[in-house]
Amino acid sequence: MFVAAFMGNLIRLKFGWILLSFTLLIFCNFAEAQTTGTGSPGLRIDVSGANEEGDLGLAIQLVIAMTILTLGPSVIMMMTCFTRIIIVLGFVRNAIGVNAAPSSQIIIGLGLFLTFFIMGPIWNKIYDDAVTPYMEKAMKSSEALEISTAYMKDFMMNQTRQEDAQFFLEISRQGAMTRDELPLSIVVPSFILSELRTAFQMGFLIFIPFIVVDFIVASTLMSMGMMMMPPVVISMPFKLLLFVLVDGWYLIVQSLVGSFNIT
Repeated sequence: MFVAAFMGNLIRLKFGWILLSFTLLIFCNFAEAQTTGTGSPGLRIDVSGANEEGDLGLAIQLVIAMTILTLGPSVIMMMTCFTRIIIVLGFVRNAIGVNAAPSSQIIIGLGLFLTFFIMGPIWNKIYDDAVTPYMEKAMKSSEALEISTAYMKDFMMNQTRQEDAQFFLEISRQGAMTRDELPLSIVVPSFILSELRTAFQMGFLIFIPFIVVDFIVASTLMSMGMMMMPPVVISMPFKLLLFVLVDGWYLIVQSLVGSFNIT
């Protein structure tokens, strides 16, 4: 519960200004529609469009905005680079052997801000090409949603292995499709599966040098006849020293940021 609340508060720092713009625009349009009518004042909510073909009704837009706010933590975890980052950072902490340093709150915070940094160019494109034209009434809501979805799909497909997308496409039995034709029901699970595979591959590579240190320490203690001495007690300072000497956090963050295919 704490993690979900923490993530929700930080997510709104980035999504809030975009979603708030949508919500305020919806309320303003709704108020204008009510005040321009004749007769006694009243409240009417329907699911009809805004008198234009291809535009969603005000009530539907409001429901969509509230739904995005509610599902913000799930969206940030499943449709962005957060999944890979948080798994790799967890592997780093376990490989060093210090379970409480850094704490889970610090790892989640670092993962969130790295996610904001990596996803920033994509979110800026969505704001410039979808949100801004929609707020200026130069684009319909359905068109803005389509453009936003296209940008997110493009990011996810750039990180997804072709074999994973083909696997879910065969299970769904929807027939052959091009990359642009793939629905989110195929793209999202394919992206998550690829992210899990990539994160565990990076975690395996991170564990190797620390396992070598554990093996050397254990062999040394065994040869000295110190069988009752736990190898972890001796190896942990050496692993911390190795991690500091090679500037481990810089290498980890550099590898994580460079592992994403951002075009």
